[in-house]
Amino acid sequence: MRLTIAHSPDSDDAYMMAPLALGWMDSEGFEIEFVRKDIEQLNREALEARYEVTAISFGAYPELRGKYDLLTAGSSIQDGTGPLVVSRRPMSPEDLASVTVAIPGLRTSAYLAMRKWREGLNVELLPFDQILPAVAEGKYEAGLLIHESQLMYRDAGLNLVVDLGAWWKAAYDLPLPMGGNAIRSDLPDDVKQRFAVLMRKSVEMAQARHWESVDYAQSFGRGMDRDMVGRYVNAWVNEFTVDPGPRGRRAVAALLGLEPTWIQG
Repeated sequence: MRLTIAHSPDSDDAYMMAPLALGWMDSEGFEIEFVRKDIEQLNREALEARYEVTAISFGAYPELRGKYDLLTAGSSIQDGTGPLVVSRRPMSPEDLASVTVAIPGLRTSAYLAMRKWREGLNVELLPFDQILPAVAEGKYEAGLLIHESQLMYRDAGLNLVVDLGAWWKAAYDLPLPMGGNAIRSDLPDDVKQRFAVLMRKSVEMAQARHWESVDYAQSFGRGMDRDMVGRYVNAWVNEFTVDPGPRGRRAVAALLGLEPTWIQG
């Protein structure tokens, strides 16, 4: 069976797909084609159920329920840290009410978490990789950072307003879920189950061949050296990525306010 897998070129997404993309493992009868796009674009295209398998923001799932089921393997969930709200000048959370915050997408989990932290902030959409430089250059007073830019804001001279993962941990005693892999609900149950197992094997093999997988992730040119890619991947590809388990599932349900349909790998 032919499957198109869509994922972002973000380091953790590329890392966990390396064994499948590079042919390190048996594809179990699937003929796989890869598509790589920005996560907010994938969230929009998932509304059309365009791809059999796609990375999505958990924040987009309520709109996708019935079109996609979540795979247990491949989630980006971190315990105690997460997306960052940063500012050009030192700023308190209350100060954000008087500025515009650049955000990476209305359906991103980061924006959903920010709304739960502070509702009603004035926001403006910007591609995620343009937010850090836009704040540093003074085009925006504050921005919501995701992906690798979370590691770079200090070097750009920016100030941390809040780590949303730390806030979520303090408020809910749960890790903060960001993204996951989803498979089209209308596929046969046996196909969904077979691919769920394959996806888990890919995550486990990526971890077993860590630096080779890091090199594949770095090949997408996101402006980080090998060691920084390795640090980023170590933070986001963890025990929750192999399987979110009961605690990870509770975290997803708490963020979304609903129980997703999971396909166990």
